[in-house]
Amino acid sequence: MTRIVIASPEGHTGKSIIALGLVDALSRRVERVGVFRPVARSSEDFVLDALLEHEAVVTDAAIATGTTYDAVHDSPDAALATIVERFHVVEDGCDAVVVLGSDYTDVGSPAELEYNARVAANLGASVVLVLGGFNPDTRQPRSAEELRQLALVSIGELHQAHATLGAVIVNRVVGDRDEIRGVVSTVVEEAPVWTIGDDPELSAPTVAELFASTDAQLVSGDAALVDRAALGTVVAGMSMENVLDRLIEGGVLVVPGDRADVVVGVLLAQQSETFPNISGIILNGGFDLPPSVQRLLDGLRLSMPIAKSPLGTYDSARAIAHTRGSFLRGTVSRRELALATFEQSVDVPHLLDHLSVQSAEVVTPLIFEHGLIEQARQKRMRIVLPEGDDDRILEAAAIAMQRQIADVVLLGDESQIRARASELGLQLEDVRILPTDAGGDLEKYAGEYAKLRAHKGVTLEEARERVQDGSYFGTMMVKLGDADGMVSGAANTTAHTIRPSFEVIKTKPGVNVVSSVFLMALADRVLVYGDCAVIPDPTADQLADIAVSSADTAAQFGIRPRIAMLSYSTGESGTGAEVDKVREATAFVRERAPHLPVAGPIQYDAAADPTVAEKKMPGSDVAGQATVFIFPDLNTGNNTYKAVQRSAGAVAMGPVLQGLNAPVNDLSRGATVPDIVNTIAITAIQAQSAQEQA
Repeated sequence: MTRIVIASPEGHTGKSIIALGLVDALSRRVERVGVFRPVARSSEDFVLDALLEHEAVVTDAAIATGTTYDAVHDSPDAALATIVERFHVVEDGCDAVVVLGSDYTDVGSPAELEYNARVAANLGASVVLVLGGFNPDTRQPRSAEELRQLALVSIGELHQAHATLGAVIVNRVVGDRDEIRGVVSTVVEEAPVWTIGDDPELSAPTVAELFASTDAQLVSGDAALVDRAALGTVVAGMSMENVLDRLIEGGVLVVPGDRADVVVGVLLAQQSETFPNISGIILNGGFDLPPSVQRLLDGLRLSMPIAKSPLGTYDSARAIAHTRGSFLRGTVSRRELALATFEQSVDVPHLLDHLSVQSAEVVTPLIFEHGLIEQARQKRMRIVLPEGDDDRILEAAAIAMQRQIADVVLLGDESQIRARASELGLQLEDVRILPTDAGGDLEKYAGEYAKLRAHKGVTLEEARERVQDGSYFGTMMVKLGDADGMVSGAANTTAHTIRPSFEVIKTKPGVNVVSSVFLMALADRVLVYGDCAVIPDPTADQLADIAVSSADTAAQFGIRPRIAMLSYSTGESGTGAEVDKVREATAFVRERAPHLPVAGPIQYDAAADPTVAEKKMPGSDVAGQATVFIFPDLNTGNNTYKAVQRSAGAVAMGPVLQGLNAPVNDLSRGATVPDIVNTIAITAIQAQSAQEQA
């Protein structure tokens, strides 16, 4: 059991990024993560709530807290006894527990760190000490020497309470991070030290929070955009031209509602590429916009949120100044940015090893998904996403880049895509965006496509028109090596996505058909199901191809292939055309890939359950422990994967196309952002394998 207490010597150090990063990191190694807050506020605890929502956390909210600040004030020892007792309830059934130290909202004394240290000592937990790169009183950056002194005093308090120091993380650093790490390390003998730079977006309030703090109600714009970060505030009490000069990228403008000239000027500036894009407008003073200006807003159908507040300018500015933000409140992309920042700043494997976190023997869906991301990161591949006008694709692209899963190329109108990304608060600065309707790339791809399809009578003009379609453009990028793989289908049909690859990428040598698998992440292992999406009624020869390709795919993702050729009977017990087809296909697999363990015909229960296998196919090296399940037809495969997905709560990743010379993967039109991110990682891993085999 691993127990980790996250503690600070003061408030506002940004412990939440450390807490989320640790919970997410633990989910890669252990099956069941717990979360516990020893001393809780009586009001809403959004940090604890956010951690409890993590997929790997098994703690029920009803038992996630120990005691209250009042109880600690009244009797620290009695409160500590209650904390220890309640912690053991949380600990039961967990492989690791992250303990959130108190947040200094009720106690403004250095004694609070000492109490957190006592908690850690009594729980037998290691302390991850978080130091703030800013002085919370002056809001000025700390020097390396100031942080060294803070670390020295804080570690002394931990030692005095007999707590074990696990690591020191200096958060929100401004300046030379390497210098600060080196200076702080001089007073930390027994634990590693890391630094995390200051990113204003992670600590900024959302537009919604500023609206709430000023009692503002939305009067125009897209309500979905109020969750983006507000990176600054401009309080306008001046003429329009002076306001325009002071606009801040991602900021919020506060302007009296009767200053229609300023409102109109700022809205016009938002249509221009020469002024910063702001996140929202607060119309203060309780004034309604003039009817003509409101009619202008309605006609423009602007997406930027605009809200009306009853507060005056002074009260609005004061309320905004006291609004503190957190990446835990806002868009998914801010949370992913926080995780990416933590992973890039902290040597996570080293941290977990130092905290003695043992890897789980089972492979949960989360552990497998994290494994995909880690594998994709080993060598960054270029993945093209043709559907650049889809918000889900933009979010997934931002996450893939932030977490270094792949280098993403988007297709579409660059100005429109970047404008929409800005509205959504997404960071796509490093993403390459290509138009498909003009330019040298279009001519290059059209010319090559015309050559490849000349035997079908395709002219250059016809090729130029066809390649302007994103699926064809992206496929030609893969064909000519300008991208390593393609992911599409969020808005298009499967046929639309994969038809171009059949035409120009073709199948691998020795493979006659393109097929698919689903990676089925069950509670304790990952299985491969094929084919569930492409070939309706495969012949015995095609079934053998599917089996060999599926085994190769399994190996790419770290799954040892043991192939079960499924049928309605096991071994020699059945007869009939369908079972004979499977029997013949099994023989073909043994002939083409004698190194692969394969059994068939075999029923699903005999393939999956060791007890049944012992009765129906004793002595088999596949029966009861199969990892690759090959279905006799699409009807059986598609229905089975969906039945297992729904009834067993399995995570189905796919369809993953296989057999092509280069990876192209199709998305469901109902794909979520995490689905798309996983598919990008899968495609990147396939591209790595293709390069190794080339």
